[in-house]
Amino acid sequence: MSRIITLASGQYGDIPLEELAPIVKKMGYDGIELATHAHFDVQRALHEDGYVEYIHKILSDNNLLCQAISAHLTGQCVCDVWDERLDNFAPSKLKGKPKEIKEWAIEEMKDTARSAKKFGVSIVNGFTGSPIWSRWYSYPQTSKEMIEKGFNEVYDAWTPILDIFDEENVRFALEIHPTEIAFDWYTTKRVLDLFNNRKAFGINFDPSHLLWQGVDEVTFVRDFASKIYHVHMKDVKMFKNERAGILGSFLDFGDTNRAWNFVSVGHGDVDFDGIIRELNVANYDGPLSIEWEDSGMDRFFGAKESLEYVRKINYPKSEIAFDSALAKE
Repeated sequence: MSRIITLASGQYGDIPLEELAPIVKKMGYDGIELATHAHFDVQRALHEDGYVEYIHKILSDNNLLCQAISAHLTGQCVCDVWDERLDNFAPSKLKGKPKEIKEWAIEEMKDTARSAKKFGVSIVNGFTGSPIWSRWYSYPQTSKEMIEKGFNEVYDAWTPILDIFDEENVRFALEIHPTEIAFDWYTTKRVLDLFNNRKAFGINFDPSHLLWQGVDEVTFVRDFASKIYHVHMKDVKMFKNERAGILGSFLDFGDTNRAWNFVSVGHGDVDFDGIIRELNVANYDGPLSIEWEDSGMDRFFGAKESLEYVRKINYPKSEIAFDSALAKE
């Protein structure tokens, strides 16, 4: 089994790919997970002659692979409840127009599947958004019917999108994450059942979003192994602070008064060894994509150090039992 280690490009979106790729290669990465809001333009890929070839050349010139693209911002616009923050994720001409933003996002996600196929990758990572995220706490009173309606809205919006993914033989990997329709174990099970475990719909596994909620990240891999299409390597550190709660208190990420913070891989509390063992059992051979989101560490230092950490734990499974040499005929 050979898993490549890639860098998620979204957090380096201020650096053109032409400049970023040599940096990523110099650090020792095998590839890049290209973000559609930063380094892979869906519409240019579909309609501009030579664009796909140009991106491939940048990668090949630096001996880098790309096995997945990410469309988190577009996907969020499909089912999120609009407020002014969503305007940042959609074309500026649609600012303040919720209906138009949703319609654009649905068509853009279809085109993302088409552009992924043209580019030669079979996985698109992203978000779905959620029309019911604000109702996670049951006050004002939230009925079962309201929750059911929310899940059905996601089903109705995403089914035609996933139909295109099926047509293009590309799979969508939802990152299980707060503000999404699936944000923990039970909501993941519910949304997979909702889509009848269709091949086009799976999981982008990121343990950092589970641990702080109290969800065991290793159990999650074990239970949903067959639906994990892509893996983000991102860590989270829990802090002992009697003043802080897990909801964040509107404190910025990186503020050490928080009860938890995203940190570079190896600096937090995620059981990556347990995760690798479960991925080995599942024969997962996709990328391990390092996602830097450590506001307390320089992003290039963090990316390089994270790569070194992941290289050490990216071990293959054993093909023999440790005591097999003791067996007798």
